[in-house]
Amino acid sequence: MTSGAHADSYVISTKAGTDEARPGELTCLVLDAETPGLEWLDPWAGLGMRGNASRALRLRGVEVPAENLLGTEGDQIWYVFEVVAPFFLMAMAGTYLGVAQAALDATEAHLRERTYEPSGEALADMPVLQYKIAEMRTAVLRARGLIYHAAVLGDTRSATALPTIMLAKAEAGETAVRVTNEAMTCCGGIAYRDNGLLARLLRDARASHVMAPTTDVLRVWAARLLLGRPLL
Repeated sequence: MTSGAHADSYVISTKAGTDEARPGELTCLVLDAETPGLEWLDPWAGLGMRGNASRALRLRGVEVPAENLLGTEGDQIWYVFEVVAPFFLMAMAGTYLGVAQAALDATEAHLRERTYEPSGEALADMPVLQYKIAEMRTAVLRARGLIYHAAVLGDTRSATALPTIMLAKAEAGETAVRVTNEAMTCCGGIAYRDNGLLARLLRDARASHVMAPTTDVLRVWAARLLLGRPLL
């Protein structure tokens, strides 16, 4: 649970409570932080992603008022994909675009300021590093363009808005990983300092592939929507 034990409320899902509920029919509920029966488990202690304060939540005899229901019973799939996902995925895409941009900015600054000691040549004058900078910036610009395009489709309620938004998040995540990885190479040993900026950006960028919905899943979902197939 993101922001576990810190937020005022949380959105959780549970099996639909109707007698006619079929497998896969889930319900979204708002859970107030002061609700009796909440038991928070150990805080997240993983590779990066320190700022999201994730931790597991155990519910023991928790009662949630009917007015805390989001949407209607059993419609979580619709609610998640039509209400929550567009905003959530756009926020995630913007976040990972920011990670990629930060890594690019740090790399360009490093190359402008440093020289190769044995020859005295400025790093910014080395063709191989110039080439890498051009590729990194192209990747960031491409991802930014796709994100803006997806946002326009969402604002205009285009029929292709949701799959494009899914692809934007997937592309932003892949761009963040690719750019931060190249940044580590361009900046050399100094980039590997313990808890340095690029090291933090690299480990957080890598999480983009496993933070749900994962990159692979998003591409499959987008293709299903574009081909007129059931999403799930």
